[in-house]
Amino acid sequence: MTKISSASSAGAKALQKLHTWQGDHSIAVGLSGGVDSSVSAALLIQAGWKVEGLTLMLMEGKGACCSDGLIDAAGICEQLGIRHHFIESKKIFENEVINSLVKGYESGITPLPCSKCNRYVKFAPMLNWAKSELNIDKIATGHYARIRLATDPDKVNINDESNNRHQLLRGIDSNKDQSYFLYDLSQEILGRVVFPLGELTKEDTRREAKRYNLRTANKAESQDLCLVEVHGSMKDFLDMYIPEKKGKILLNSGEILGEHTGIHHFTIGQRKGLGVSWKEPLHVVNIDAKRNEIIVAPRSEAGQSECSIREINWVSISPPKTKISVEVQLRYRSKPVPAELIPIKTDEEQEANFLSSKCKLIFQDDQFYITPGQAAVFYRGDIVLGGGLIYKEA
Repeated sequence: MTKISSASSAGAKALQKLHTWQGDHSIAVGLSGGVDSSVSAALLIQAGWKVEGLTLMLMEGKGACCSDGLIDAAGICEQLGIRHHFIESKKIFENEVINSLVKGYESGITPLPCSKCNRYVKFAPMLNWAKSELNIDKIATGHYARIRLATDPDKVNINDESNNRHQLLRGIDSNKDQSYFLYDLSQEILGRVVFPLGELTKEDTRREAKRYNLRTANKAESQDLCLVEVHGSMKDFLDMYIPEKKGKILLNSGEILGEHTGIHHFTIGQRKGLGVSWKEPLHVVNIDAKRNEIIVAPRSEAGQSECSIREINWVSISPPKTKISVEVQLRYRSKPVPAELIPIKTDEEQEANFLSSKCKLIFQDDQFYITPGQAAVFYRGDIVLGGGLIYKEA
């Protein structure tokens, strides 16, 4: 790396944390070709880490590779003087993310592809590849989140059973915090991941990119969802694989208000672009895949006081045995809301598998965006306690 100017106060703080990180300082950095992952690599190099670049080849068939991102990722590695490796991930991305996404929309739910992609396509495969091919035990990404390792002296003990667990925390930039998408990471993965940008704001990251004179310093912000970025919108992507199927849009009372061209164009809580008019604004309150119907209601009838959650991953705490108070985030951009979390007991065989764990959430105030297929992530302050998928009751 060429000679650079002094770091900003935020950059200096990030560098200090990287300097004092315990254990081996060899790492593979997941590079997407964006400014965030580029700065993560640059910070690690300046902090004295031995860095290798990794880029996943994700899209084929139902999607298309983002060639600009691949070119920029390779260019960043050349600029930083590190080796660059490509990992062929198209098949796993197609199977784990694309196919399940299309199937979910066909069944009337709104899947959350990013968390599944993080767990099954990105983090674990990158860690496995780095270990087997490079003999490197750690990876870093450009996510805006923080990790407190079990050995961290600053770790907050939530309860006695959780003292030996790594903790996932929000990034300090509330506008960029991505912990919502990371709730499904395992303890084993958290112990081997570094998030250099967790203490930075997006403005700090741009400032550091310019300080390093990175080719991605002024690159436009990417979409939160790669499929939207490639295809223009989720609707455009889904229309490629789900045929038009007209059906009714109606009120809870059964009154028909209009017609739709596919249930995959709608999501629970949606109130814009419904294609119907009524005497007051309407929300989508149910998507009936069997009858191919969209049910709508005015706000006075659209609120829900509770919901069921399944496939829970307890991140920073052990699974609670009794009711606990939590702050719940129901969508990536939504604000956390207070709720009571009540564990639902399952049989012995299910309890042995954390993916089978269930709970009920009872909200302090009615919620209007409880969307089956999306994640409900449980927080206590900045700490991610756990999360799971909102389940559509039969």
